[in-house]
Amino acid sequence: MATPCNGGERLSGASGGAAEPRPKTLTELPAELLEYILCFPALSHTDICSVSRCCRRLHDVCHSSGKVWSHQYKLRWPRLQRLYRQNESYDWQKEYRTRHMVCLQIQRTVVSISKRFFTEVVLGDSFTEIESLGAPEHFCEDELLSILNSDRRKSLTLKYYAKKILYFLRQQNILRSLKAFLERPPEEQSALEGAVLVDQYCNPLADVTLESISAQLNDITEKVKKYLRVKNASHPSLRTSQGDCLLVEDFELQRQVICALNAVLYEQLQFKGNECDYYNPLNSYIHQVLLRRTGIPISLSVLYMMLARKLGVRLEPVNFPNHFLLRWCQRQASSEDIYDYVYIDAFGKGKQLTAKECEYLIRQQVTADYYSSISTTELLLRMVGNLLNIGKRGEGNEKSYQLLRDSLDLYLTIDPDNVQYLLLQARLYFHLGIWPEKVLDILQHIQALDPSQHGAVGYLVQHTLEHIQHKRHPIEPEVKRRSAPEHCQVQYSVGLVMKHKRSGYNCVIYGWDPKCTMSQEWITTMRVHQLPNGANQPFYNVLVQDGTCRYAAQENLEPHSAPLEIAHPEVGRYFTEFTDTHYISNEELQTRYPDDTAETQSAVHELYHVNTPPNSGHPAAGPSADHTHHHAHNTSNTPPN
Repeated sequence: MATPCNGGERLSGASGGAAEPRPKTLTELPAELLEYILCFPALSHTDICSVSRCCRRLHDVCHSSGKVWSHQYKLRWPRLQRLYRQNESYDWQKEYRTRHMVCLQIQRTVVSISKRFFTEVVLGDSFTEIESLGAPEHFCEDELLSILNSDRRKSLTLKYYAKKILYFLRQQNILRSLKAFLERPPEEQSALEGAVLVDQYCNPLADVTLESISAQLNDITEKVKKYLRVKNASHPSLRTSQGDCLLVEDFELQRQVICALNAVLYEQLQFKGNECDYYNPLNSYIHQVLLRRTGIPISLSVLYMMLARKLGVRLEPVNFPNHFLLRWCQRQASSEDIYDYVYIDAFGKGKQLTAKECEYLIRQQVTADYYSSISTTELLLRMVGNLLNIGKRGEGNEKSYQLLRDSLDLYLTIDPDNVQYLLLQARLYFHLGIWPEKVLDILQHIQALDPSQHGAVGYLVQHTLEHIQHKRHPIEPEVKRRSAPEHCQVQYSVGLVMKHKRSGYNCVIYGWDPKCTMSQEWITTMRVHQLPNGANQPFYNVLVQDGTCRYAAQENLEPHSAPLEIAHPEVGRYFTEFTDTHYISNEELQTRYPDDTAETQSAVHELYHVNTPPNSGHPAAGPSADHTHHHAHNTSNTPPN
């Protein structure tokens, strides 16, 4: 008699033999095999969440060992793996959830910042709210880097602000490190570390670390040792390993080190003082000095002094006016007599000078005080002071303002009660129209330090309060419609890639006026009156390939025959994406030029015979939508447009 078939059992042949075993369901598989399946690369965190809600068994497999969520975390955020120790256990689901929430918070914040600060040329404390999120700093930075590393041609506005936020966050971190550095005892303050902190603060997006700079100095030290070994194989400096600070006492042996250092640094490696471009800020940044092998007296002196110390020779920094020097004591003990020292000019290829020759170098007599050695703090003030002066010499563009702001921040971190620079900082922020609350704090501090500044402080307080009041009632943006009669002569639209007929530069339009709106002085200086149509023709705000912003006459522009990307740092303020033919305006620019999106699409179709998607000018809503702010006209003396 045949056995009945139950559930999933099947009969073995017609004779009714023994039934085959029932196949297992997914939940009956071993936990290890289930984890292996759930770590399949095609599954997302959403899939894992859905699976874990199916039943208790799958929920336990997803969460018990942490393997599944660890895999999801590592797959999505590989850069963060270096922050976790292999031997320690973590709640990977919690880590994933926290990092995912930071992703959403950062993107929302970036979008809101771009909407609120579209009209500001220079941003103030716009990014402090990122700090108030309370999210782990490394998660915030990783999310910002994820935005920056996404598709090169898309999310341009999101990237623009993500870059600025990352700049701000890294600077705040570096500032904390600098304050901790300054609190150490003077003997524990390395001039190299201080110089690296200055470099990092002014270049927070560059990959500059004390470890990488020290490694480069170690390489140079080894080259000096190799040279020294040929001259004196038994020299004590050859026996020191990296990190040792064994001082060489014998003056002849010290002299051999200095000679070897000069030969390697200036002859082999061709380091030199930058006489041709002395006021280039790159001369003050240690990583750039090493890269370009050129610098100014103070930056070259820091490198020279640290290399000599690694080889057992102690040199001291001298804050000599107009030309930073090092001094080398010629006596067994430190001396107060300036004539007991040889002075080394690192800018002048290590030339050795007497005290009198130092005066010949700067063509003026100075008192003995100027020959004294200085502390690391004083050295940093001199270095930052140089950058501050370069910022003041700038052309009044965003780059020079940023350098001025950065150097003022550094200077006032080192010397927080310097009334002269506090007043300069307040005036700078006031001039730029940013951070009015910070301006009031600075002015209050100045008043407490020096009541005699009451006049200057009172003036700025009054106008800053007016500025705060004005910001509470923002002016609605001007909307320019192409259908308006006064705009009938405007031929081109925002987003088109153009070529200047006379100057030959490539650019993209980000704004226009029906006729020139600049002053009569600018019109005369730029020789606009010599153009056939003069100032009474449409003028366009354009971002130029060379990084400048210009105001160009319509008769001088023509659509580019082969549109290409415009590598301008401000592109993200106005545009969300570059297609192969044009730029797509972001929401804020579209608000100001509502008809230009359709006009640009029509022009692109006519010029390049390309069909553009109907929604290409409208970024999707949500975290990926981009916004920006408006840029002022450039009024520098550019070639006549």
